[in-house]
Amino acid sequence: MRQFNLLSEYPKSEKPRYVGSNIRTIDHRIVATYRDKRLYDGERNYGYGGFKYDGRWKKIASKICEEYTLNEDSSFLQLNCEKGFLLNDLKDIKKKMRIQGLETSEYAIENSMESVKKNIKKCKNYIQLEFEKNQFDFVLAIGVVYALNLTDAIQCLKEIQRVSKGKSFITLGSYKSEEEYWLFKQWTILGATILREEEWIRVLEHTGYTGDFFFTNAKTLNLKKN
Repeated sequence: MRQFNLLSEYPKSEKPRYVGSNIRTIDHRIVATYRDKRLYDGERNYGYGGFKYDGRWKKIASKICEEYTLNEDSSFLQLNCEKGFLLNDLKDIKKKMRIQGLETSEYAIENSMESVKKNIKKCKNYIQLEFEKNQFDFVLAIGVVYALNLTDAIQCLKEIQRVSKGKSFITLGSYKSEEEYWLFKQWTILGATILREEEWIRVLEHTGYTGDFFFTNAKTLNLKKN
């Protein structure tokens, strides 16, 4: 188990994101849970505010292959693959690698990239994965675990561990202070389980998780109080 920033190459805004005057309400969060057009291509307070391919995952796709020594014979699984942007970029690098994406949103799948649409499977949830034990060389779950309640988050982690060969990467919503908790809680649209970093470590130990993880929080998102 290792704390590691696999997403270091992902573009970040240098300007602070101010939280306060534009707080997302419970109504915004209710709409976002349906994971339809409003989340992906609707107004910003409902989610992404426009989810289009722009090539920003290319560097991360390369980093995944290098860091986890994935080759043409490897197998890759992404939970919450959305419109398949990362899957597309991985396929460009390793054309023969077995790539599989899981997604709960019918809208995301219907509007996914044609190059990987056949590689994306609709699923009901991420706590009962219909794969054999040790089936994938690497499993990726960005924004998945902490979008679940604690019971389901624990089960999801166990499933990631079960279907992987020990190599995986996840992000975890976290905080160190009450102010950081408030900032992240007001910012996140789907975050359900937000824990202190040491609490997440205990959860990971409990589930026997052996992969990599990265804490998503007010600091990493550059959130500031307005």
